[in-house]
Amino acid sequence: MQKNLFYGSLMDMLDSKDPLVVLADTIKWSKFEDEFAQYYSKEGRPAKPIRLMVGLLLLKQLENLSDENVVIAWKRNPYFQYFCGFSDFQTALPCHSTDLVYFRNRIGKKGFEFIFKHSIEIHSNENLNESQVIADTTIQESNLTYPTDGKLAIKIINHLHKIVKVENIKLRRSYIKEIKQHRINLRFFRHPKKIIKAKASMKRLRTIAKTILRDIDRKFGDNLELHNKYATKFYLYIRVLLQEKNTKNKIYSLHEIDAYAVNKGKDHKGYEYGTKASVVTTKNSGIIVGVSAHRENEHDSKTLKLALENTISNLGSKTINEVICDRGYRGSKQIIINNETVIDISIPSNQQKKDTPEQINIKKEKFRRRAAIEPIIGHLKSDHRMQRNYLKGFLGDQINLLLAATAFNLKKWMNIYFYAFFTGNLFLLKEAYQQLQHQKELIMFLLQLEITMKFSNLDY
Repeated sequence: MQKNLFYGSLMDMLDSKDPLVVLADTIKWSKFEDEFAQYYSKEGRPAKPIRLMVGLLLLKQLENLSDENVVIAWKRNPYFQYFCGFSDFQTALPCHSTDLVYFRNRIGKKGFEFIFKHSIEIHSNENLNESQVIADTTIQESNLTYPTDGKLAIKIINHLHKIVKVENIKLRRSYIKEIKQHRINLRFFRHPKKIIKAKASMKRLRTIAKTILRDIDRKFGDNLELHNKYATKFYLYIRVLLQEKNTKNKIYSLHEIDAYAVNKGKDHKGYEYGTKASVVTTKNSGIIVGVSAHRENEHDSKTLKLALENTISNLGSKTINEVICDRGYRGSKQIIINNETVIDISIPSNQQKKDTPEQINIKKEKFRRRAAIEPIIGHLKSDHRMQRNYLKGFLGDQINLLLAATAFNLKKWMNIYFYAFFTGNLFLLKEAYQQLQHQKELIMFLLQLEITMKFSNLDY
C-alpha cells in the first residue's frame, strides 16, 4: 500500500543491492536506541530519532562532510534517507546542523566507543580472530593556524577589548592605532632586515596586553562576581604572555589549549599541532580494532598500553598475543594489560646468528605486513576527516578519532560486500559459460555420432 499520495516507497526507487542499503539493513540500530535512550527524557518536545542522529554522524564521516553539508546532502539523497531509517522520501531538512553538536555532547565519548565497537562486530569472526595486531601513532591536527607570539598577543588584546565592550568599562588607553603599526611590523618577520623591528613589536604587544589586563582587573574593583567570571580566561592570557621559547607545555592557541607541537621528522612539515592518536589494526584483515587519543606528547612506547586496553575491551574474549610495531616503540618487549594479559611487542631488529631460515622468513613477513597500517592511517586522514579536527577540545579529539575509525570499518565492510557481490556474479557467469561449453560439446558429440551411424548404415 502506498503511504504517500505523490511518492512511493523508497525501496521501490532504490537499488536493493547498493552497499549503503545493505549496510543499513545489517547494522543493528535497536542497539543504539536501547543504549542512548537513557540520555533522553519523556517530558518536553519530542527528540529527533536516535537512528537519524547516529546515521547522520556516520554519513558525515563516511562521505567526509561537515555538519552543515551532511544535513543538506541528506535532503537531496534518497540513499542517505533510507540509511537513517526513513521509508518515504523527505523534502525537508532532517534537523538543524547544530543538533549534531548537541547529540555529540549528549552521548559523549562513551557513546561513540559503543558505536565504534559495533562497527567491529559487523565483520565476520574469521577476520577478527587473529592473535597478532599492528599498532602505530599519528598526529590528529587541530583546527588552528601556525602559532606565533605576536599573533597570540594580538588575539589576547582583541579578546580583552571584547570584555571591555561587554562589561561597559572605560580603559585609560586602547592602543588601537599603535597595535595597527605593530601588526604591520610583524609581516615578513623572518627577513634579516626586519627581524629586529619585528622582535621589538612582539615585546611591545605583550606589554600592551599586560597593561590592558591590569587596567581591566582594577576597574572590576571589589566586584567578586566579575573577577570569578573571567578568572579562568585571565589565567590563560597570563600564561600565554609569560611563556618563552623554551617553556614546556606551551599554549599554541587560545581556543585549542590541549594542542601541542610534535616533530615526526617529516621533510615537508617540521611540526604538527594537535594531539597524538594511536591506531591498532588486525594483522591480515586490516580492520581497526582499537584507538586512543593522548592528552600529552608521550613516547610511542608509553601510548601502547592505552591503545591495547581499548582493543581488548572491543574484542571481548578474543586473545591477542603479539603486537607488531615500528622502531619508534623501542623501550619494552612486553606489556601487561589489566594485570592479567601479557602481550609481546615485536620491533624490527638486526638479524641474529642463531635465527633459523624459518624464523628469518617469519620476521620478514611480519614486518613487511606491519607497513599495511600506513595506508590505513592515510585513508583515515584523507577520507574520514582526521586530517584536520574541527571538533573542540580534547573530547573533540577523542570523538573525531572514534568516528573516523568507525567510518573506516564500515567502508571496509561495504567494499568487502561489493567485491563479494561482483566476484559472485563472475562466478555465476563462469558456471553458465561452463554449462554452455558442456552443452556445446554434447551437441557436437551427438552430431558426430549421427554422421558416423549414417555412414555405417546403422539403425539408431
